Amino acid sequence: MEVVVLAAGQGKRMRSVLPKVLQPIAGKPMLAHVLDTVRAVEVRKICVVYGHGGELVRERLDAPDLAWARQEPQLGTGHAVMQALPHLNDAEMALVLYGDVPLIGVRTLRRLEQAAGRERVALLTVNLDEPTGYGRIIRDEAGRVRRIVEEKDASGDERRVREVNTGVLVAPVALLRDWLGRLTNDNAQGEYYLTDIIGMAVDGGIEVVTEQPDHLAETLGVNNKAQLAELERSHQRAIAQRLMEEGATLIDPARIDVRGELVCGRDVEIDVNCVFEGRVTLADGVRIGANCVIRNARIGAGSRIAPFSHIEDTEMGEVCVIGPYARTRPGTVLADDVHLGNFVEVKNSRIEAHSKANHLAYVGDADVGQRVNIGAGTITCNYDGANKFRTVIEDDVFIGSDTQLVAPVTVGRGATLGAGTTLSKDAPAGQLTVSRAKQISIPGWKRPVKQKPGEA
Repeated sequence: MEVVVLAAGQGKRMRSVLPKVLQPIAGKPMLAHVLDTVRAVEVRKICVVYGHGGELVRERLDAPDLAWARQEPQLGTGHAVMQALPHLNDAEMALVLYGDVPLIGVRTLRRLEQAAGRERVALLTVNLDEPTGYGRIIRDEAGRVRRIVEEKDASGDERRVREVNTGVLVAPVALLRDWLGRLTNDNAQGEYYLTDIIGMAVDGGIEVVTEQPDHLAETLGVNNKAQLAELERSHQRAIAQRLMEEGATLIDPARIDVRGELVCGRDVEIDVNCVFEGRVTLADGVRIGANCVIRNARIGAGSRIAPFSHIEDTEMGEVCVIGPYARTRPGTVLADDVHLGNFVEVKNSRIEAHSKANHLAYVGDADVGQRVNIGAGTITCNYDGANKFRTVIEDDVFIGSDTQLVAPVTVGRGATLGAGTTLSKDAPAGQLTVSRAKQISIPGWKRPVKQKPGEA
């Protein structure tokens, strides 16, 4: 089977400079959702028909498995499919999809493909209580599909039909090529309707069959930001339902956003308003507190992320305790039982097992050993304004509060750094290193007082 994805619409009602098919659902362009679904069906060829903002669409989503056909001017769906014909093989079946209908499902497409076989036309239809705006499926007394009539061209009786066309269909390429060549634009819109090929198929003795989707949301298109938001919620509800069926506990399924792939082990608990981006794996027993953002991370079994923490491009071991208000940035690797407390930030660093930085610290470009205690207010001074340097903190080091480690510097195994130390040379193993000004008291010193108006 070969695929034509219609993605040329301008989307004026989106009121955006971004082409409609690049508007995001779950953090990914709508067209990218369609392409990923098609790839999962394992088709032979994918042709994207583009138009408005086409160069940007190609730039964002071009791939070796895609062919591109430009529709200019845009004269309807039939005209759009015509532009793809040079890329299609007459011996194949063609599946027509839409770049602004992002949630079409793999199972639904496979059923539609099976229904079409090698000789039939298969339509994806749905029954709506309020079918306004959709083309109606017109059947004969025996229930056979005879044609599709667009609402603006429909009679009163035809408008009362509840079964509507979604636009998604499968047809033999050779027949599709012939039918498209005979389309006219003699209709209220002055456009070449793809739906007109159904009447041609019936007149030619080709059987037209229908299938229904697993879920209505699979067929819903997006024309404005309100519909985009509605479809986002629908998509997130489906993700939440799947996660709960797989055993995750969601404190409120309506308040989770997955913008990528989230894989959960057993007994995972996720509190409200959490956002997951990219690929995130939560092992058994992980607990995520409220209002966390986690991007491209693997979190080990039994770890706990307290509220308002941000985890990005991080590998985390088991039984770690992170946050609240902690942040791990790209390149962070945490071994088992690492504790990062409130307002602690780690970037491009490895922290070994049982080490802790519980308060107000910055660890950047560092290698931290096991059982290290990093006191409150400690920072690694890794940047000289032009270059970055690494700090090495060996096993069993104790770093007192308000310490600055000016990289490149090494703190030897078992060393202690006194509070307030600015370390610019290596600290020897097993010793106390202190760097601070001598404390003095000044007798008779008077604190300045604020002068009153008019006083000299």
